[in-house]
Amino acid sequence: MQEVDKTTFETEVLRAQGRVVVDFYGDGCAPCAALMPHMHDLAKEYGEKLKFCALNTTKARRLAISQKVLGLPVIAVYENGEMIDSLVKEAATPENVEEMIKRYA
Repeated sequence: MQEVDKTTFETEVLRAQGRVVVDFYGDGCAPCAALMPHMHDLAKEYGEKLKFCALNTTKARRLAISQKVLGLPVIAVYENGEMIDSLVKEAATPENVEEMIKRYA
């Protein structure tokens, strides 16, 4: 799982070849913290098929808003610079996230 920030997001996610899974999380977000170990496990399992990145929105609020990330956690799938799927807040359960990842792997 690659940590990205406002200076690397465009290169690592928006210009990336293939599909990229982005974990948008924030400082003090308990559901985000609970989901993080599952995201690392999924990155290990599916990392050869999909690229996995994480963005701390606490340090990149404008970027998060520009990506229409208004609540947390958000797990999103990008392809060719476009967000093609996402799970937000309560929908971002480990089971739902794995299901979504399987669809794109």
